[in-house]
Amino acid sequence: MGVFFQAAPCRSLTERYEALFRLSQGLRSNCCSDELMNVLVRELREVVDFHFIGIGTFEAQARETCIKCFDQAGAPIEVPKLAPEESLAWWVYQNQQPLVIPDVDEETRFPLVLRVLKERGIRSACTLPLTTVQRRLGGLALGSTEPDAYGSEEVSFLALVANQVALAVDAALSFDESQQARRELERKHAELQSEHDRLTLLLDVTNQVVSNLEFREILPAISASLRRVMHCDKATVWLLDPEGKRLRAYAENFPEGKGLPREALSIAVDEDSPAAGPRWVAGVVRTGQPRRIKASDVAQLNPSDSLAAPGGMRSGCLLPLVSRNRTLGVLGLGRREDRPFSQDDVDFLSQVASQVAIAVENANAYRQIADLKDKLAQEKLYLEDEIRSELNFEHIVGKGAALRRVLQHVETVASTGSTVLIHGETGTGKELIARAIHDRSPRRGRSFVKLNCAAIPTGLLESELFGHEKGAFTGAITQRVGRFELANAGTIFLDEIGEIPLELQPKLLRVLQEREFERLGSSRTLRTDARLIAATNRDLAVMVEEGTFRPDLFYRLNVFPVQVPPLRERSEDIPLLVRHFAQEFSRRMNKRVETIPSETLQALTRYHWPGNIRELQNVIERAVIVSTGPVLRVALNETKHPGANGKAGPSSHDTLEEAERKHILRALDDTSWVLAGPQGAAVRLGMKRSTLQYRMAKLGILRPLQAPSRPFATPAGQ
Repeated sequence: MGVFFQAAPCRSLTERYEALFRLSQGLRSNCCSDELMNVLVRELREVVDFHFIGIGTFEAQARETCIKCFDQAGAPIEVPKLAPEESLAWWVYQNQQPLVIPDVDEETRFPLVLRVLKERGIRSACTLPLTTVQRRLGGLALGSTEPDAYGSEEVSFLALVANQVALAVDAALSFDESQQARRELERKHAELQSEHDRLTLLLDVTNQVVSNLEFREILPAISASLRRVMHCDKATVWLLDPEGKRLRAYAENFPEGKGLPREALSIAVDEDSPAAGPRWVAGVVRTGQPRRIKASDVAQLNPSDSLAAPGGMRSGCLLPLVSRNRTLGVLGLGRREDRPFSQDDVDFLSQVASQVAIAVENANAYRQIADLKDKLAQEKLYLEDEIRSELNFEHIVGKGAALRRVLQHVETVASTGSTVLIHGETGTGKELIARAIHDRSPRRGRSFVKLNCAAIPTGLLESELFGHEKGAFTGAITQRVGRFELANAGTIFLDEIGEIPLELQPKLLRVLQEREFERLGSSRTLRTDARLIAATNRDLAVMVEEGTFRPDLFYRLNVFPVQVPPLRERSEDIPLLVRHFAQEFSRRMNKRVETIPSETLQALTRYHWPGNIRELQNVIERAVIVSTGPVLRVALNETKHPGANGKAGPSSHDTLEEAERKHILRALDDTSWVLAGPQGAAVRLGMKRSTLQYRMAKLGILRPLQAPSRPFATPAGQ
């Protein structure tokens, strides 16, 4: 258990610490545990008087002690096998303090260790614990032929040595453990590689099946994976015809583009072909069992055989494509080398063939669904033509002369692709007119992208229109595609275009003229073929005179102006609209409203409707809510109510105005007079902020001097 060395004479304290430093450097540069003792002995014997040195490490889980010691020449010597409790390292491992034996003749513990020490002439010994922050390791033992050779000062210095040795031993053990773990991982990786490759192939095939409905796109990807994992050089698929009597070579794939599909090749299933190849394929269909083809089988094929394909295949495998107990075709694989497919290969390839069969069935179903979809689309077009209104505008209700003129303009400009500017008061249905233009244009199959310029903060409007790059401004954590880019080849509808700030108008003008723009934070120019339809309830010509709207942009927008009449100029359409909204809301609320009194229709027709169709829609919605029977009840009062200016007016007008005034005041009180925002009065009333402000002005509604406020409410837009 020990090694004897001649110790050098005692040196000074400085020399000792210099030796300790060299020892630390030497131990740090060695990761191999076999070299640690050589470095330790070489450096330590210059400054410490010892004739024996050894290191014992203890494995807690295995309860085993590993002891290394050397002879006088520094060569390893064999030591007897010790139980952990019989070693000095175990004692310091448990107690974590130095163990000093002044005289081995007087020590009664550790008999086996003491016998070895006495045989080597050791009279005294010192063992120090080897411990790091992470774990306990064992002990460092030194022995001397002199009795009581290790005093307190010597033990203190040796404790510093033990700390350095512990770090080196811990690093060496960690290195050995990592090497062992690496070798074990490599072994397991080698064992699992084949299975992993096959499972990856099956996953690739499954992904192709679920992501593609066109079988011609699936086979190249599947065959590439098959060649990589199964070392195949050819993949062919034969599919049965609808009658199930003949097989046709649907697709044939060779690596590096060699080989071409031979779709003209067909095989009769019920006939025994004189050629071996077709006979094998037909047999797989009839029996539903795979067939392995060896080199001796391939030798039977002659040049005229339909399966004697180019490429020099010498082995192969034929697998039935079975789905729902029905054979759909055959999957054939070939190899140029004489290496037959094993039974394990066939078992695995049967799983692949099952996935390919699913792909074939999905492709057939997709083709049938596409045919039915085309047929239904034709029928739908025919039925739509039958049920459309006289003017062929299914979403627009009305038949008055004013509306007819607008719809004629829509029909005229729809197919041209020109920019359209829609004028009209708030609530007249400008968006419906824009959508009607898009639906009747050649772009109807592409996107209709809309944006309300008044609803977007000025600082974000440019990003909404043109997009931005990641990091273009604070909060731009991802790239964003703008509305013009989304509407490429389609139509973009910009409502409230008069609200676009002056600094942004030149960029909008450039898009209209040059069809190009840049995202915020990017220098790359993008192009767009979006058709612009704009709408406004403001007089842009007056804004041009006031200097709040660019004249060149106005002229570019005003190519084809369309004026949507207010509802007060469409009195003949009001009864149609009332019935339409009543039916819509009663169906939505699961109510039965079957009758609308004539006096109600007359009163609604006489009303001047400052909020236009949107106001009428809200009035009818409230009426359906409060109606309890089949008769639509609108709150009409025969008495006259003073208007906003204190004067009495027509009873029918005052009744609706007063009801509207009370409804708006109630919403304003509930929201503490906050107009905009997600909790504002405009949202509760189902209208835009500008519309609400217009109605408040028309009805003479003024904010009180001490209006109540809500916490967290923002007075934006007031």
